[in-house]
Amino acid sequence: MSSEKDRERAERRPGRRRSREEIRQEVAELVNRGAGLLHAGLPAQAIPLLEHALELDPDNVSAAINLGGAYILAGEHRRAVPILERACELEPDNPMVWTNLGAAYLDRPPFMTEEGERKAIAAFQRALELNPAAPHVSYNLGLIYKDRGELETAIEHFANAIKANPLDRDAWYWRDRLQEELRRRQEPDQPSAPEGSAEE
Repeated sequence: MSSEKDRERAERRPGRRRSREEIRQEVAELVNRGAGLLHAGLPAQAIPLLEHALELDPDNVSAAINLGGAYILAGEHRRAVPILERACELEPDNPMVWTNLGAAYLDRPPFMTEEGERKAIAAFQRALELNPAAPHVSYNLGLIYKDRGELETAIEHFANAIKANPLDRDAWYWRDRLQEELRRRQEPDQPSAPEGSAEE
């Protein structure tokens, strides 16, 4: 009696055309395994599985989302961009695609650009239009506007992040810190005492 591996090798022998269902099942398995590796913090191991899944099914948005996320976690933001842009064309109403695309546009210092930042803001805003509680989106927008020095806008986004997830301690921290900074900026300068006015 042949083993399961023997049967798999026979099914994949040269000259045998695989059915769409077989390909679909393999893609689903590859995506599930890749997603599991991502959750385990192993993007480098997930990438080849997800690349193969996308090769088998170039229109598979789940594979694209996970592969884009793997590239981002591996610091290869620019490789993620075309994959996620294509996924946005396939599923323009999927907030997760826009969320990952926004993260891909941001890149990492020193490669971040003003154009990338603008594109990231637009992608994150689109994600929020589709799902106002999209995870991490408001927080990421808060960080962008904080770095731009636009404190009021940053505070608003951190407050929205807290609404989406009241347990987000980082959002609480930045909202409170920036509110304090904004108060300091808005306080009028204390006038200095005129010379010779000190009591003897």
